[in-house]
Amino acid sequence: VFGEDVAVLAGDALLAFAFEHIAADTKGVTPARIVRAIGELARSIGAEGLVAGQVVDISSEGISAVGLKELEFIHLHKTAALLEASVVLGAIMGGGSDAEVEKLRIFARSIGLLFQVVDDILDVTMSSQELGKTAGKDLVADKVTYPKLLGIEKSREFAAELLQEACSQLVGFDPEKAAPLVALAKYIANRQN
Repeated sequence: VFGEDVAVLAGDALLAFAFEHIAADTKGVTPARIVRAIGELARSIGAEGLVAGQVVDISSEGISAVGLKELEFIHLHKTAALLEASVVLGAIMGGGSDAEVEKLRIFARSIGLLFQVVDDILDVTMSSQELGKTAGKDLVADKVTYPKLLGIEKSREFAAELLQEACSQLVGFDPEKAAPLVALAKYIANRQN
């Protein structure tokens, strides 16, 4: 409605707001944890995170030589990076130990990649009506996907491995506190749209 230029500015404003909110509105958290969280957020969206993934994604469209390694890089630096930041920021702000933060980082990367694998599978196995969005968009855009590289069955097996990896990272946490994260991982794995 407002055009790409305004959309980019809106994105910039929302990014700035995230930093402002963490820095100015966080109460009861030590300054060291706030600074660590801000650094984590910046890394996840910057040249080592979302931006890197998007650059590789854009530059790989229409190139048939894109392999599994590049595809995983894209999704680890886009979908997984955003989920990782969300989970890790919560762990940092909540006072998690370095070991707990790292386990949750691996959990989040796993569910981020899982989300994308499932999304790719659904894109080729469900109708637009079932998905609530246009099915087959990646095929039309000649984008590399997990089913395109691995086939549907191997993609499903990979999704199951990612779910198992994610849940294994939660072992050792209070089961009651970890339950919402387990439920999130299972929802991502079993979603139908």
